[in-house]
Amino acid sequence: MKNFIRLTTTLVILGLSILSPVHGSASTVPYSNEGTHNSDSYTFTATSTGEIHAYFYGSTAAYTNTLTMLVNGVATPETTAGVLNNQLSGIGDFVNLGFVNAGDSITFQLNVLTTGKTWYSDSESNSDGINHVYSTAFLGDYESNIPAGTYVGFEDIFRGGDLDYDDQTFVFTNVSPVPEPETYAMMLAGLMLVGFKLRAERMK
Repeated sequence: MKNFIRLTTTLVILGLSILSPVHGSASTVPYSNEGTHNSDSYTFTATSTGEIHAYFYGSTAAYTNTLTMLVNGVATPETTAGVLNNQLSGIGDFVNLGFVNAGDSITFQLNVLTTGKTWYSDSESNSDGINHVYSTAFLGDYESNIPAGTYVGFEDIFRGGDLDYDDQTFVFTNVSPVPEPETYAMMLAGLMLVGFKLRAERMK
């Protein structure tokens, strides 16, 4: 019984740690439904007081893009001019996006220098009215010196283009998408089923 309790507790802790940064059921990097519009919407919130760091994770875009971070609707001084140019940055390149306080609302802005368009992680701010990002938890890529954090991939074309959400990809630390309440319920229900199955097998 002690082994069962220990294992179940571990599963619950693991489940909660996964839930913290994940929106909905998304968990694949890169976006797995290429060609299909990502209907999820994301609200990013600073998880603690301090700096937000970003690591470039790649780009497949022909357009030239840079990133700006808005804190409570205002661009940070560090990113006003745009950072992490996708045509010049290498995987793992690091930048400090600026200082935040826990609970601050964060919006990521993609500046498409080629077309003059600007897209936001907040879909309601986009001129075409659709979502231009895909986001999920990121467990880390230590070969590229990228820590665990939150992965965000942008689409840089009007109406989403090819909908692969990899025109500009980054990993951020100290920021998480807020999951919908039903996400917690689904994950916890799954953990309860796992615990029940383990207990039943042990009693055989």
